[in-house]
Amino acid sequence: MTVPIRVLVCDDQMLIRTGLVTIIDAQPDLEVAGQCGDGRAAVELAGRLRPDVVVMDIRMPVLDGLEAARLLAGAGVEHPVKVLVVTTFNLDEYVYEALRAGASGFLLKDAPPDRLLHGIRTVASGAALLDPEVTRQLVGRYAARIRPAAGGAPQDIPLTPRELEVLRLIADGLSNGEIAAALVISQETVKTFVSRILSKLSLRDRVQAVVYAYRHGLVT
Repeated sequence: MTVPIRVLVCDDQMLIRTGLVTIIDAQPDLEVAGQCGDGRAAVELAGRLRPDVVVMDIRMPVLDGLEAARLLAGAGVEHPVKVLVVTTFNLDEYVYEALRAGASGFLLKDAPPDRLLHGIRTVASGAALLDPEVTRQLVGRYAARIRPAAGGAPQDIPLTPRELEVLRLIADGLSNGEIAAALVISQETVKTFVSRILSKLSLRDRVQAVVYAYRHGLVT
């Protein structure tokens, strides 16, 4: 029997939180491990319940979703938890900050239930929720806010020329299939390159790879 994906739901609006819980608990492969209404409670519950994914709003009392994401999945967290941020369209200026805080992706609150469920499963699997085009548009929009890393010249990046090429294409918003077509290689080879890139750079997913590429001046 497959072990269900355990989800912690955090949203200060009870109606939305109840809806999320109902949708998630109705799935045979998902299970609501707990629920709460503020970021501080989310951090405390996650530490106690160890969910596979935290589905969390950005604007919340006591501790907002950005700071909660940093405490749950940010740099230096000993046991990071995968975070899926949900937000409204008019808060999209916060999405980039959420990704930098350690979130694995985001959804709009008006997304249909099947997209939410797909997002939870995707994040739980270790992949980024954002599709390549959305990633490119999002990070590109806020690229001016990314400070170049010290010593981040391309020659200092521990990747082969081919891996650098693949990383640039990822940051340009290309899917694995599009990268394969551009480089005239198989999609399996692309997957291998992506895996190597993430491993060598100690990155969690494609979202972090895009941010890395911008920070190190590989794309503008």
